[in-house]
Amino acid sequence: MKRLIVNADDFGLTAGVNRAIVELHRQLALTSATLMAVAQATRQAADIAHQTPSLGVGCHVVLVDGEPVLPPAQLPTLVDQATGRFRPTLGKFVQDLFLNRIRPSEIEAEASAQIARLRSLGLSLTHVDTHKHTHMFPRVLAPLLRAAGNQGIHAIRNPFEASWSLAATPGAPFLRRTQVHILNRFQPTFRKLVAQAQLATTDGAVGVLATGTLDARTLHSLLQALPNGTWELVTHPGYNDADLANARTRLLSARETEREALQSLSANAELQLIHFGQLHSELNSHLNSSIS
Repeated sequence: MKRLIVNADDFGLTAGVNRAIVELHRQLALTSATLMAVAQATRQAADIAHQTPSLGVGCHVVLVDGEPVLPPAQLPTLVDQATGRFRPTLGKFVQDLFLNRIRPSEIEAEASAQIARLRSLGLSLTHVDTHKHTHMFPRVLAPLLRAAGNQGIHAIRNPFEASWSLAATPGAPFLRRTQVHILNRFQPTFRKLVAQAQLATTDGAVGVLATGTLDARTLHSLLQALPNGTWELVTHPGYNDADLANARTRLLSARETEREALQSLSANAELQLIHFGQLHSELNSHLNSSIS
């Protein structure tokens, strides 16, 4: 069976992003979204989630290019004390991560705080992922898994793109293709740590390579190549308006392109659209049958 979670990142970023997400869900083209705990339209997104219970909503944990939930003084290695913000780029974050300049305890504390903030808005969260996929690195993944487990989260994004998906994304830039290929070496550790934590995940991600270039042609190519299994299509739909221009994101017109591409997506006889909450239910059934 081919199963696909169609997830929109950056829920809560702007009202235009929220509007695109709920419209696509109502068109049966999007099943899931991950919500930012600190963003311009977080509360509006939470209200939408309450009004749309069929939409699976997770926590989009931000550790780069954003503001923390906890006071900066409690995060001396994670947050710039002068600006009160996280590091502005993924490159700087990764460099400091591998130089042991970021304490895992601060990642765990901040991730827990972001999840707790969304839960305080009355949301039942289906999963976690991270802004810019920082949890592909074991030094982020381990504390994130602890935070998720302690907060009652039972599923996590597998951020690694499969080889078949790389081949089905012809328009991706060479540099991004090389980066994704190199980062895939962390996948065995990811699977091991997630299994030990007993969290549910997918067979892999689709569309990470195509971020910024996911048009209708690319989406069709990916769906044509989709093998049996459970996959997540990672998307960033939205409306390119004034709020988005002020939101410190590189994805502007690309969000319109993705929204238009997704409008043609719907379940069919060979493709079942699900969300992460259903993966958790299946994991529970498997664990219970194993115990009995």
